Order: sequence, then C-alpha cells, then structure tokens
Amino acid sequence: MDLLFAAATPSPVVPTPTTPYPGTQLDFFQIIMWPFKWIVEAILVFWHWLFTSLGLEADAGLTWVLSIIGLVIVVRSALIPLFVRQIKSQRKMMEIAPELRKVQEKYRGKKDQLSREAMSRETMALYKKHGTTPVSSCLPLLVQMPILLGMFYTLSDVKKHAEWGLGGVGLLNKDLTWQFYEAKLFGVAPLHVNMIEAINDNQTATVVILVILVILMIASQFITQLQIISKNLSPEARTGQAYQMQRIMLYVLPLAFIFSGVFFPLGVVLYWFTSNIWTMVQQFLVIRNLPTPGSEAAKAREERLARKGKAIDAQGKIVPLEKYQAEQQRLFEEAQKAKAEAPKRQQPVSKQRAKKQQQKNKPQSDA
Repeated sequence: MDLLFAAATPSPVVPTPTTPYPGTQLDFFQIIMWPFKWIVEAILVFWHWLFTSLGLEADAGLTWVLSIIGLVIVVRSALIPLFVRQIKSQRKMMEIAPELRKVQEKYRGKKDQLSREAMSRETMALYKKHGTTPVSSCLPLLVQMPILLGMFYTLSDVKKHAEWGLGGVGLLNKDLTWQFYEAKLFGVAPLHVNMIEAINDNQTATVVILVILVILMIASQFITQLQIISKNLSPEARTGQAYQMQRIMLYVLPLAFIFSGVFFPLGVVLYWFTSNIWTMVQQFLVIRNLPTPGSEAAKAREERLARKGKAIDAQGKIVPLEKYQAEQQRLFEEAQKAKAEAPKRQQPVSKQRAKKQQQKNKPQSDA
C-alpha cells in the first residue's frame, strides 16, 4: 500500500518553473472546490496504485492514462442516476413546449396584471401536470459541475505543482505529481503539455495526437447531440423552440472542443475524450431503452419487442403480445361502453322551433 502515497523512486531535479507559484492562500472558489479535488485525487491515486501493483511502471504514460480512464468510470458511474433524471426532465420540457407555446399565444399582447397572473397560473399548472419545471432539467447538471470541475482542475494543475515541487490537496503528493508530469503517452507525448507548447517546442508527435483527439472529441459530441434530435423527439417536440435550440447546440457545442484542444494539457484532453465516449454510449442506451413516446426511437423499440412477441402495456411494462392485445381490447370495450352511457348533448333550439315540437308531440283530442 506504500505505493498509494509515495513514489517508487526518488524524484529527479525539478526544472525551472514556467508557471506562477500556485500559492498557499485559498480563495472562496478554492475552498468550495477543495473537497471535490480531494475526492478526485483519491480516486486517481487509487487507480494508479492498482495498476502499479499489477506491474506497470509508476511514471509510464499508459499507467496514468488508464488511471484517468478509471477516474472517469468511477465518477460518471456515480452520476448515472442524475444523468437519467436530467434526460427525462429535458425530454418532458421539450414535449410540453407546444402546450407552453399555446399558453403564450393566448396571452400575447396582454400586459395587464390579471393576464400575467393568469398566464403564470396556467404555466405552473402545465408544469405540475407533467411533473417537471425548467429548474428540474438544469439541477442535475448543476450538481455534476463541482465534481467535473474537480476532475478538470486536478489534472490541469499537475504541471505547475510539479514544477514548484508541490503536491495536490490530498493523496496526490509531490512524488506522484512528478510521476504524472514525467508520464508520456506512447512514450513521446507528455501528458502535461498542451498544443501551443507542443508547437513551440516542435513536438510533432504530441501535436498529431492532440489533433486526432480533438477531431474524435468533436465527432463524439456531435453524434451524442444528433442522437437526441434525430431519434428521441416526438413530432410535437420538433415544432418547439427547445428543438431549435438543440439544433443550434448540435453545431455550436463541438466548436468548444477546438478551444479545449488548443489550450488544455493532453491529460485533460484525454479525460474529456473519455468522458465524451462515456456520454455517447450512455445516451445511446438511454434512448434505446427509455425513448420518448412517439419518437422514432420509441417506434424502433416497439418493433424490436414485437419481433420477440412482446409489447409495452399501459403502465409502461414489457408484457407478452397476447396480454397486450387483451389489454387493448379491454380498454377499447371500456371506452365504447363509457361513450354509450354518456348523456347525449341536446342541441339548442329556437323558441319558435320548440313551440312547434310541443304542438307536434301534443296528443290529438278525440274527434
């Protein structure tokens, strides 16, 4: 277990720092991030200890790359419930978008207090009916952000901590930090170097690796977003403003990875790419197994179940096709019975016509 806290060999001479001294004073943001960075470091060091125990070199690029992948797996696995909740909330918001638009159209141009209050009441009633709010779709993402930022800052701070002979906030001590600093992907690309530094230092191999990773990051992000708008939206949702925003994000979000690929160290880019792959696969599984009703993904799921002799009942459970058909027949009969028993609506008639009908229905006197 000693490998968990200390290096296997003495640290080499630290080079002249090229970054400002990290400092010892904690600002408000650092205080908030401290526990998240401590957790991230503990997970990262655990994986590093595990792989070195299996015989990998402590300062090898493969060891630290696998540790980063292990870190992503642990953190993203813990966030699966929040991810599913976020997907469901976003889906509900997109599904009710047409109804929200009708409410807005109803009160368009009405700026008096009573109209605004009525619009607010109808909007809140709509949210309550569908069990969602705009905040509920954003809350899971806000909960994830501190953990994801903790991962980002832990990996991006390796260079300055190593150059100043410092460790992280927890188990990532100065010796382990130096080993991370020395690690090279494929033995040629240092994990602490970004693309600008690699270009300035004529590290062609590092530049090529970063370019390939950035292209793969953009492709994975594009595919993830495309899965949502092409397969998991009902026809009604495709007419709302939320759908238009999704289409814009389909092309805008991938551009952010160009920035990250240029300015972020290779270790951070590897983390981001691994996280993207996780999100893409996770999104695929959610759409496949929990599709939006009425969407292409839902129809494809129904076809897959039908080929297996199964279907989805009124409660959303997978049942044998015979049971589903019996349920549909029962629901149809109940609907017909309710329709037959419902009181017929009487058409309004004029006074003159009502008088004629009374005279017509009046029994004639005996001659």
